[in-house]
Amino acid sequence: ADCRYTCHQECRSLIQLECRQPGQGQSQLSPESTLLPPCSQNVTQAVEEEKPEPLTVQEIKQKIEEYNAKVTNCLLMKLNDDGTFTGFIKVHLKLRRPVTVPAGIRPQSIYDALKEVNLANMTDKRTSFYLPLDAIKQLHISSTTTVSEVIQGLLKKFMVVDNPQKFALFKEMRKDGQVLFQKLPLTEYPLYLRLLAGPDTDALSFVLKENETGEVEWDAFSIPELQNFLMILDKEEKDKIQQVQRKYEKFKQRLQQTLKEARGKPG
Repeated sequence: ADCRYTCHQECRSLIQLECRQPGQGQSQLSPESTLLPPCSQNVTQAVEEEKPEPLTVQEIKQKIEEYNAKVTNCLLMKLNDDGTFTGFIKVHLKLRRPVTVPAGIRPQSIYDALKEVNLANMTDKRTSFYLPLDAIKQLHISSTTTVSEVIQGLLKKFMVVDNPQKFALFKEMRKDGQVLFQKLPLTEYPLYLRLLAGPDTDALSFVLKENETGEVEWDAFSIPELQNFLMILDKEEKDKIQQVQRKYEKFKQRLQQTLKEARGKPG
């Protein structure tokens, strides 16, 4: 409130402040006293939740019945005899940086999918491109499928050859007009979270994003990847310059036309 210091919510226990309050000299303030009240607008922030108690097989069966009763798109969950269950999750891909894929590879066929043919191994040539913003991929997984396996499965489906450690799976929730994100540990089970939350995507949805650990670790990229990044940035810069030039060329034409019409009018 006084020194205007802000920090991440999960970092506050690590912060020690020596703030000078007006008229009170030096005093130790707790990090909690410097946190701003939550904003009423939509914000993205990290949230921490207590781990719920594991469900019994009977509770899982009841949850699955309740889940399937609410499903409207036939994407049902199924309980297996061993207590595990299978179902579907949707993952939103919100990647801001280009991904690396094999160059000159044909699209995967049904035969390739059934035979689990890895097309990425057919060539050493690589290229980079941006995945469509907010693309959605549907996955059929098991309750024993981990976040790590989901990330690897998504990269395989898009034939992305980047290191899976460059990516992270987040769960997104909407509460009281706020958008809350939480990075999921690699050992978490997404389908179990989907079951607990129900089929409503406002209550819970999954998002694949870059694994932000602070500054971009450029050492994790190969030389060809970095060269592709520079080529993409150069192209984007040229496209932006052309857009600005076209905009002002049209403005110039309209202005000249207006002046020409004004000269032809009396007085």
